[in-house]
Amino acid sequence: MADEHPINMYGATWCGDCKRAKAALQRFGTPYTWHDIEGEQGAAETSVKISGQTHIPVIQFEDGSFLVEPSNNDLQAKLTELHIL
Repeated sequence: MADEHPINMYGATWCGDCKRAKAALQRFGTPYTWHDIEGEQGAAETSVKISGQTHIPVIQFEDGSFLVEPSNNDLQAKLTELHIL
């Protein structure tokens, strides 16, 4: 699947941290592509390949950097650092 946006989020619908991170990105007006690790073939493996761990969400940015289970403040700081905000 081709990514529609420079930010990719890997997570699951039942994950509270995923819901919070999705809401934060929406509040910041930052588009992202959602990858459901339970419903999208290969998404779980890709998430682990990116982060080296099974914690979610994994949020990968266009420059290849990523955050795992970021707080809203950490997410905002990263978006600011990348000049997305």
